[in-house]
Amino acid sequence: MSNVCPFCGAPITQRARFCPACGRALPARAQATPLHNEAEPPVEVALHTPKRIKLNGESLNLHELINVVESGVTWWQSKLSSADTATRERAAEAIEELSQVLHSLSKQLSQGRETIRITTRLPVLRSYEAGCPRCGRGNRAGAKYCLGCGAPLGAPPAQEAITVTAMPLRFSIAARTDQGRVRKNNQDSIYTGTIRLRNGTARLCLVADGMGGAKAGEQASKIAADVTRAQIQHEVEGKAPLDDAAWQALLSAAAKAANRRVYEAARNDEDRQGMGTTLTIALIVGDRLHVASVGDSRAYLMNAGGVTKDGATTAQLTSDHSLVARLVDIGQITAEQARTHPQRNILYRSIGTDPSVEVDTLSEQLEPGDVVLLCSDGLFNHVRDEELANIALNQTDANRACEQLVALANERGGRDNISVVIVRAERQTA
Repeated sequence: MSNVCPFCGAPITQRARFCPACGRALPARAQATPLHNEAEPPVEVALHTPKRIKLNGESLNLHELINVVESGVTWWQSKLSSADTATRERAAEAIEELSQVLHSLSKQLSQGRETIRITTRLPVLRSYEAGCPRCGRGNRAGAKYCLGCGAPLGAPPAQEAITVTAMPLRFSIAARTDQGRVRKNNQDSIYTGTIRLRNGTARLCLVADGMGGAKAGEQASKIAADVTRAQIQHEVEGKAPLDDAAWQALLSAAAKAANRRVYEAARNDEDRQGMGTTLTIALIVGDRLHVASVGDSRAYLMNAGGVTKDGATTAQLTSDHSLVARLVDIGQITAEQARTHPQRNILYRSIGTDPSVEVDTLSEQLEPGDVVLLCSDGLFNHVRDEELANIALNQTDANRACEQLVALANERGGRDNISVVIVRAERQTA
């Protein structure tokens, strides 16, 4: 039986010590009005949609967004015939909620509007505007010394200057996955390891959050993780990519290979039909970070010295391919409401639910002090971004940081599987 927080009214579990919505410590004997019977958390849904929502600068296409909302209504309508009373009630509430969104969007469409303005977007990351006269590497504006070779910036190198050897980064990596306090099994898969290159190694990390029933979700995430790392290793054995675009294409191809394998496995087994998984990949080659993502498992970049153009210490690198993320984008709901929104588990893009999939990719320069954090929604739905950064940056031991984050998510309800990977980058001194 779920209760509600006495401060903000958000759903809480019997064993929760903190509210997952407002974060306040709950009274030892907080007794709130029961919300309704939710022995199991809301099911995760990967919709089969004929269209994809594309983020186009400042706007979203209304037709694409409405298509996803309609797909969500159709899915929940199929649950109205469930033998379980709680499931039918939840379906009716979800349909009502989505119908209100659909009405709002349809009204705008009827007024001749084809697109809708995006009010929130991913942050603009730090830029590297100061070029080093010695090695040519880009550095942040205002930097006095080159991050790569250590040479002073702003003056040409002396004719007889001694070449300074670039100082590479060293990395400490840790990962944790946990069943949580409500789910009966763990459908997440994580991986951290190395990929062999001809002239060294690359570091591969990934998080996959499966869906589609207990065993099916586990299998979907495991297949995706196994295929991804095997595909990447196979591709670089011939010749490693030479630039960011080529690395991004390699990661995209690996995610698409995983999509085909999960989709085929689901089609060949009735018990696994409809299974899917999120997939977020981080590959570190030298001091370059390459990311690929499908679904709503996230990648963050953090640094106490700032990672965005305006100096913020935390930046979400990936865009959630979920309905609520797009509703936040257009101002339909707030980011805080999205954390506990009834439809937060509806994805419109995932690995394995459709024959083909679009993959988001990016590359970013890493600096000493950077922390790369990957996680499933079981973590960020309970722990806010600023809390993630506070623990990840202040706890210098990556293993302990992972443990603390998982423990905090569990303290706040642990309503989903929890997975986190942390990579700390430091200057190589020897």
